[in-house]
Amino acid sequence: MASTSNPLTLPVLPLDDEVVLPGMVVPLDLSHADVRAAVEAAQAAARSSGNKPQVLLVPRIDGTYAAIGVLGTVEQVGRLSDGDPGALIRGRDRVRIGAGTTGPGAALWVEGASVEETLPDPLPGAVTELVKEYKALATSWLKKRGAWQVVDRVQQIEDVSALADNSGYSPFLTTAQKVELLETADPVARLKLAVKWLSEHLAEQDVAESIAKDVQEGVDKQQREFLLRRQLDAVRKELREINGKDGEDESDDYRARVEAADLPEKVREAALKEVDKLERSSDQSPEGSWIRTWLDTVLELPWTERTEDQYDIQGAKAVLDAEHAGLDDVKERITEYLAVRKRRAERGLGVVGGRRGGAVLALVGPPGVGKTSLGESVAHAMGRKFVRVALGGVRDEAEIRGHRRTYVGALPGRIVRAIKEAGSMNPVVLLDEIDKVGSDFRGDPAAALLEVLDPAQNHTFRDHYLEVELDLSDVVFLATANVLEAIPEALLDRMELVRLDGYTEDEKVVIARDHLLPRQLERAGLEPGEVALDDSALRKLAGEYTREAGVRNLERSVARLLRKVAAQSELGERKLPFTITDGDLRALIGRPHHVPESAQDPAERRTAVPGVATGLAVTGAGGDVLFVEASLADKETGGAGLTLTGQLGDVMKESAQIALSFLRSHGAELELPVGDLKDRSVHIHFPAGAVPKDGPSAGITMTTALASLLSGRLVRTDVAMTGEVSLTGRVLPIGGLKQKLLAAHRAGTTTVVIPKRNEADLDDVPAEILDKLEIHPVTDVRQVLEIALAPAEVRVPMAA
Repeated sequence: MASTSNPLTLPVLPLDDEVVLPGMVVPLDLSHADVRAAVEAAQAAARSSGNKPQVLLVPRIDGTYAAIGVLGTVEQVGRLSDGDPGALIRGRDRVRIGAGTTGPGAALWVEGASVEETLPDPLPGAVTELVKEYKALATSWLKKRGAWQVVDRVQQIEDVSALADNSGYSPFLTTAQKVELLETADPVARLKLAVKWLSEHLAEQDVAESIAKDVQEGVDKQQREFLLRRQLDAVRKELREINGKDGEDESDDYRARVEAADLPEKVREAALKEVDKLERSSDQSPEGSWIRTWLDTVLELPWTERTEDQYDIQGAKAVLDAEHAGLDDVKERITEYLAVRKRRAERGLGVVGGRRGGAVLALVGPPGVGKTSLGESVAHAMGRKFVRVALGGVRDEAEIRGHRRTYVGALPGRIVRAIKEAGSMNPVVLLDEIDKVGSDFRGDPAAALLEVLDPAQNHTFRDHYLEVELDLSDVVFLATANVLEAIPEALLDRMELVRLDGYTEDEKVVIARDHLLPRQLERAGLEPGEVALDDSALRKLAGEYTREAGVRNLERSVARLLRKVAAQSELGERKLPFTITDGDLRALIGRPHHVPESAQDPAERRTAVPGVATGLAVTGAGGDVLFVEASLADKETGGAGLTLTGQLGDVMKESAQIALSFLRSHGAELELPVGDLKDRSVHIHFPAGAVPKDGPSAGITMTTALASLLSGRLVRTDVAMTGEVSLTGRVLPIGGLKQKLLAAHRAGTTTVVIPKRNEADLDDVPAEILDKLEIHPVTDVRQVLEIALAPAEVRVPMAA
């Protein structure tokens, strides 16, 4: 710790923007008036005492004196090396400056007190380590400067205070840092500051030296490379002269490759122009690298390569049937395409107006129905190459049309890369998840696909990178999507829409038996004869364990079953071979998750109380069953109105208003107590409130729920319905009928009410589904109520 004692009276010697620390010996120029006055005053005071003259060295920064100065003794007065008068002064101790006083001479005199410094003896281990660290850093810095004599002097200093003050000689310290050292009385704290600043300076020096070294190495490498290239050019020139002929260089090689390649005429002309540019450019020019990359891309494209289509129509249909169950619409469309291609080829109509007979199909359906895998089966059936282009999350237009060649790292678009990867000009290209394409400041990829998917334009498709025409008219494009509304209208107009509305239960059983089970047996390490699944087990898996439009969850359930059996076999709990029946499912993978409403106890069904009806809806994952619940508030709450909950869209809210208005105006003829609707508020709720819902097709369902609530008659459990309602009670047509009927069948419903004008859509529904459902086409809400409402033998009290 430091203490203050020993009062002193000293003349002030100001140091402008300089700092002297104890232990330092500095020469000062006496030509400055303040310095000369202080030295002369000290000499005058020393004559009477017989001691060496003493001055107070005080830093003066921007005209302001520091609070602490250094007691200095004037060792010698004489001439400096430049001949000017000067004095050699040695710093002794720190002195805290007090009030001003009087003294001989023209100098400023002040009173001061010495700042004493004390350290524990012996020194703590941390202080000893700090001393070693400072000496090591100082030695490293001094060696870099070549000051070997100073290194020995620093190593001999043992006093902590003297060692810390010795850093005042460092030229890299600023005046502010030196003042901080001067005013820090604690020697250990001072030494810590010195260590910190010295280590920072060494780190900065290392970075600067590293940068300088890298720069020098880069310059040396460039000079060496330039020299070697010049020597190589000279050697090549001498060899050509000795051989008497010109040797082939890189540009000659590209010219020969272009002339030997089987390219379309316009592409050949463009390629030869680029070869001319390459010959004129120097080896060091970046343009040469761009041209070589472009020429490599053009030469690798299969401009004239085409695979021969397999015109065995029966064989193609057999391949599609073997690899996919169901999906009759797509299979028929591919069979039609092959039949037309065959007849056009037989009549010499393969190319008409520069265009060939390609196809652009959009496969739209819920996840897991086999849209992506269908593309590979189509290519297999046609004998063509198959390429998949994933478009999910693509947000840059250049991903489709390529980058301009002026950009660094430019590449052709995904369409050109797909043709290059296929190795032929007529592959089957699957544009996967086309509804997931986004757009931002980099452009709209969906807009760039307009030319690609337009049969009238894609025979002259231009990629931004190639800038030559590429004929895509012979490519079969298959685009897949889950949500039709997410595809831009202009893009959808260029494609032929094929809907995949999900599989029936029978189709799922066939798919699981013929496709999923063999694949999962192999993945589980089981032989085909070791584990078998009975059709009853597969049917229960599809109906009660996995209620979905596709078969992904069904395959996961089959895999889970096989894993359980394999584990039990390894543990010695079960012997193989083993056949899994529907009775074994609960013991292996637990209880079913989707029990049909009709299979539940009558008291536990949702429609066990008045005011609940079963509707049908279409979601991104296929068709689904939707329940509608209605209730009336007590009269005491006051006010008549309509409350809707369940995260509904505007169209569905309007349907609820229409249903309520119809019952208010026609309730008397339907024998409903509509008087309560005037005084009591109506609440309609759609469960699964976290899922957004919208659309007009729940109109008759809401009307039926309200009619059930008012009449006290239950809605039949086995009845589901879909249809839009009008203010006059007409039932209007809706969309997605096939998916809704498939969902009704999966849910165990046996009776479905549909609009009369949707009767034509029943042709798309599989016959086995129609056989199991009782379909009622209706035109009026009154017919719906007659079918859906159960007869009320005992009137049920109206729900509040």
